[in-house]
Amino acid sequence: MAERSAPVGVMDSGVGGLSVLAEIQRLLPNESLLYVADSGHVPYGEKSPDYIRQRLRHIAEFFREQGAKAMVLACNTATVAAVADLRELYPDWPLVGMEPAVKPAALATRSGVVGVLATTGTLQSAKFAALLDRFASDVQVVTQPCPGLVERIEAGDLDSPELRQLLLGYVQPLLAAGCDTVILGCTHYPFLRPLLAQLVPSDVAIIDTGAAVARQLQRLLVARNLLAEGPARGAVFWTSAQPQSLGTVLPLLWGGAGPVHSFPR
Repeated sequence: MAERSAPVGVMDSGVGGLSVLAEIQRLLPNESLLYVADSGHVPYGEKSPDYIRQRLRHIAEFFREQGAKAMVLACNTATVAAVADLRELYPDWPLVGMEPAVKPAALATRSGVVGVLATTGTLQSAKFAALLDRFASDVQVVTQPCPGLVERIEAGDLDSPELRQLLLGYVQPLLAAGCDTVILGCTHYPFLRPLLAQLVPSDVAIIDTGAAVARQLQRLLVARNLLAEGPARGAVFWTSAQPQSLGTVLPLLWGGAGPVHSFPR
């Protein structure tokens, strides 16, 4: 059985999961964290489900070798493709996935129209369709695939004129449809919240699921008596791309620097 002091592994196809990592650290400050950015294979949204499952098995094995007591898939596309596979492989290992915040958005909307910004892979998935059937039967959901956003965030671009124009092009159809609630359906997108807030009216709610994922991790750790008592050893980072690339954007997206290791591709 894992010890309480064992770390929690968090992964994403790139740097987007840092938004979830921050929520986990905020809620569970005593937890030691491991983070893998699979940036050598980003974006997952354009990859096949089989390809993503192979990547996730590789990353899961790495976390288990590192002694991780739980794993968080801080990536909507990875969750859709691989979380069921991982749960079958590791039935006794706490696994937390992501899903777009359809339920809270459906409850929050006043106009009855909800917009979703997400990757193509997430929007085309059967799991997303099931979410809509389950929670959004009484509201209109307008979906918007956002090619190019992940790559700009990976490069540390959060506010360039080119990014603003790209994001505006994705948001305008949602506003034109009458959306008063926008779901950020990719873990990269919370980093664009300040820019997005400039592009939508102030009464449009912007919803993501990072905090909900942190709460689910907390519930699983408490249920298994695995909640750390501290002190935390901080966060350790790996990337399957060039370590200096992640090292460059960490201060911008994480709020601090840290040693970045090369993840075995």
